[in-house]
Amino acid sequence: MPNYSAPAPASSSWVSSWCLQRGLNCRLSVIRRGQLFNLRLEPRLVTCGPLPGNSTKAAPTRGNISIIKMKGDAARSTGGSRQKQAGKLWDSMKITGFILGTGLLLFAAFRNSVTWHLQKFWGASGNFWQAQWEKVLHLLGGNQWAIFLLGTALVPSLVYWCFNGLLMVADATGKPNFITRYRIQLGKNDPVDPAKLRQAVHTVLFNQVFISLPMMMLMLPIMKWRGQPCSEELPTFHWFLLELSIFTLMEEILFYYSHRLVHHPLLYKRIHKKHHEWTAPIGVVSLYAHPVEHLFSNMLPLLVGPIILGSHVASIMVWLCLAILTTSISHCGYHLPFLPSPEFHDFHHLKFNQCYGVLGVLDRLHGTDTLFKQTKAYERHVILLSLTPLTESIPDSSKKAK
Repeated sequence: MPNYSAPAPASSSWVSSWCLQRGLNCRLSVIRRGQLFNLRLEPRLVTCGPLPGNSTKAAPTRGNISIIKMKGDAARSTGGSRQKQAGKLWDSMKITGFILGTGLLLFAAFRNSVTWHLQKFWGASGNFWQAQWEKVLHLLGGNQWAIFLLGTALVPSLVYWCFNGLLMVADATGKPNFITRYRIQLGKNDPVDPAKLRQAVHTVLFNQVFISLPMMMLMLPIMKWRGQPCSEELPTFHWFLLELSIFTLMEEILFYYSHRLVHHPLLYKRIHKKHHEWTAPIGVVSLYAHPVEHLFSNMLPLLVGPIILGSHVASIMVWLCLAILTTSISHCGYHLPFLPSPEFHDFHHLKFNQCYGVLGVLDRLHGTDTLFKQTKAYERHVILLSLTPLTESIPDSSKKAK
């Protein structure tokens, strides 16, 4: 193919006559307004520009012209988008570090404070938690099945039902007022439909008995292969804090992507839609899900971390209790004082396609929290440190967010 170099065409009619004079394939490089273009001309009958004489009609000519911008806005746009993505990733990492660091410091302070008071007022000697663990082992006669299922199934279930039992009283009766006044979605579940609540309870019990319990029974042989989950010696507190950090990161990653997966149209209608029957969630709904979703999106993200690290059953027990309390608070529908904010996940139930994660780190990275950030719910997404409901101090504007 011959190559030609020519000055920039003054108009499209110049290109038309140039094509008419040369009925052949060629590639023309031109510079127009300081930018480099390639003009590829092929001898095919196309509309190439207006006829001479200021006519507005296009003239047929032999030549197909494609103009490819090689430098300029495209390059700048690509570089800008890469910088923006890198900035998002760095911001997400900083948020993750802040959340984990703050949470671990608070947990360490709480644990040390409880231990100190127990030792001081109850006259406990030596390592209090190690002594209590040895009593449990002695009580159960060292039976690993009993020890493991007690720590991974029974205790977390008791925590779940004790916490959500209190919330269900408020959900079903609309009382006491010191809880219901903190409702996030005003006028909804006030009180909750009894038939709908019974259905949720039955589904949760089914998931716990026929999904969670068999998973824990299957997990024990895996954990024994990885280490000694029921050993007499507890892990050090510093090692447990490291484990807790890894568990949290693993849950954020696995839950976010599995959650987005079940929002795919093929899976949403068959699986995840059940959970989203509650656009205004309550605490017990945290485990109200299709059995497949409960297995892959609720349970696996929690268990992968302990399996990888070969964790002690005591570490797994505390982790599962913390995770259950967190997800129950996220679904409870009340923004209660001094507890983590449930606004993020409550907004997910309201809008469906926002706020998929637990910490919000991957939502920020992938831009799945942009609509949330434009709402009053985002302004209320803080720990409430007063007794005034945030729906009163930061009320919704008259114009609802789209």
